[in-house]
Amino acid sequence: MRVNADFAAPAFERTSGMDWVPSPTAGVERRMLDRVGDEVARATSLVRYAPQSRFPEHTHGKGEEFLVLEGVFADEHGEYPAGTYVRNPPGSSHAPASPGGCVLLVKLRQFADDDTARVVVDTHAAEWEATGIEGVERLRLHAHGSERVALYRMASGSRVPEHEHPAGEEVFLIEGGLSDGEREYVAGDWLRLPPGSGHAVSSEAGAVFWVKTGHLPPADAAA
Repeated sequence: MRVNADFAAPAFERTSGMDWVPSPTAGVERRMLDRVGDEVARATSLVRYAPQSRFPEHTHGKGEEFLVLEGVFADEHGEYPAGTYVRNPPGSSHAPASPGGCVLLVKLRQFADDDTARVVVDTHAAEWEATGIEGVERLRLHAHGSERVALYRMASGSRVPEHEHPAGEEVFLIEGGLSDGEREYVAGDWLRLPPGSGHAVSSEAGAVFWVKTGHLPPADAAA
């Protein structure tokens, strides 16, 4: 299966208008944002767990990264409420569940082989920092090699000047609205820009969004 699999091309999905697709496990559904492969795949998805649903124990051969957007996700290592960012490194395993239901932004099989740290960040308790751009703050989540993962918060009326992403950028808008002069983005929108692309971003009413940079593979790469 190939979904938005040409990494040399921009990709965009308004997830609020996408259907939820059943996974092989009852009660767990997905909205596929990009994918190269079948059930074992390099993939970026929204994943929704129904209340009391469980997923069988499994191993992440090339790692798993997720941000809890709604509800509470759980496994044998703990409970992760909305706003928790987690990285499970290559070779890790767990048996996930959600007693009350949850929605996650999930990325699978996209770790560097030597990126072996397990990361858990409660973004509600972590400290935001100034970026040097008026009205724009950042909460760093992870860094390894050229890869950077963070949350950004833009005040109403703020603007990020034109800038370039040599190794690509991926954005998921959590709250508020953004504009890049070509499209207006709303909460739930997902955007992937290829290596070498650039843009300027503004927010009329304010926004909070997840950003990952420096991580995209060569054009049309396979998992």
